[in-house]
Amino acid sequence: MATYAADRLYAEVAYLAYYLHWSRDDLLDLEHAERQRFVAEVAALNTRIQES
Repeated sequence: MATYAADRLYAEVAYLAYYLHWSRDDLLDLEHAERQRFVAEVAALNTRIQES
């Protein structure tokens, strides 16, 4: 069984907590793939905002 690097998990949770203002527990309850999808969506929004 592979484990997810703790540093990467902290970075994802911090990033989403900063932008979405969700609790740590709510973010940790997300499935790995779902959390990564939210990270990608927030990053895409930030990119679009910076380009306009």
